[in-house]
Amino acid sequence: MRICVFGAGAIGGHLAVRLARGGAEVSVVARGAQAEAIAERGLTVHAPDGVLTARPRIGSPAQLGPQDAVLVTTKQTALPAVAADIGPLLGPETAVAFVMNGIPWWYFDGTDQAGRRIEALDPGGALRERIGIARTLGGVIWSACTVTAPGVIAVNSRSSRLLIGEPDGRLTRRAEALVQAVAAGGMAAKAVSDIRLEIWTKLIGNLATGPLCLLSRRSIRETLAEPVLRRAAITMMEEAIAIARALGVQVPTGAAERIAASHDTPHKPSIPQDLEAGRPMEIDALFRIPLALGAEAGVAAPLLALTTTLARQAAEAAGLYPPR
Repeated sequence: MRICVFGAGAIGGHLAVRLARGGAEVSVVARGAQAEAIAERGLTVHAPDGVLTARPRIGSPAQLGPQDAVLVTTKQTALPAVAADIGPLLGPETAVAFVMNGIPWWYFDGTDQAGRRIEALDPGGALRERIGIARTLGGVIWSACTVTAPGVIAVNSRSSRLLIGEPDGRLTRRAEALVQAVAAGGMAAKAVSDIRLEIWTKLIGNLATGPLCLLSRRSIRETLAEPVLRRAAITMMEEAIAIARALGVQVPTGAAERIAASHDTPHKPSIPQDLEAGRPMEIDALFRIPLALGAEAGVAAPLLALTTTLARQAAEAAGLYPPR
């Protein structure tokens, strides 16, 4: 398969290396120092199963041309640029999998609210117009990754897995082809029938720890070492679970058990990483939109409202999120 990873940062770079190891014809779209390093030296991933390297082709979409599939692994804030630039990568049958955190722009497609749009996540409908829902796949990845130097990625989780699904719940050949390509490179991968369940299963964790780690400027392990913050994380996860269930997504309960299982994670979530690096922050997809959907469904989430509002204000003060 010809597969392009659009946004070869920590997650995208890890996926690109796995795809290359599995035999796919891999290309990447990247920028800045990361792009320069990939062009000069390729990618190096320090993972639990070894030090993995690859030399994917790098270029602009116009240079790379039509692909069998594209994995979009940028942050939500970069999606307008993706919509503007992705066109040359799209052939008649190209699938585009959005492997991202938070509520996706296509969230209501494939449901009984298919006509509903989330303007903040797809301003002006650019993604819908230039990529289209017919090409779109949803993706969730569990892999704690950090770019430690340009072109070098550290995987801080014991294992990684990728989940791919169609917005309408069908199990399709194109989804299966993508997960097989990733699995061939040594990462667990699966095509799923309920991608929204997977989105919320990860999002409730993002909501429980992301705002706290952003405010503490510390890793999950360091933040949750404080008993008061660990109790707060449990309450925040319970509130997030209530939102998901009010929206019809039957995520498992057991917030205390999940926090207990993850409290010793040495990884710093992506949202405080972005604040420290001066990158635009995914406040809408990770915090604002989930809370708005919860309020619309009549779910009270006072601790999430408090911590995500403080996180938004921190992002605004740093000039990394536009005041609304």
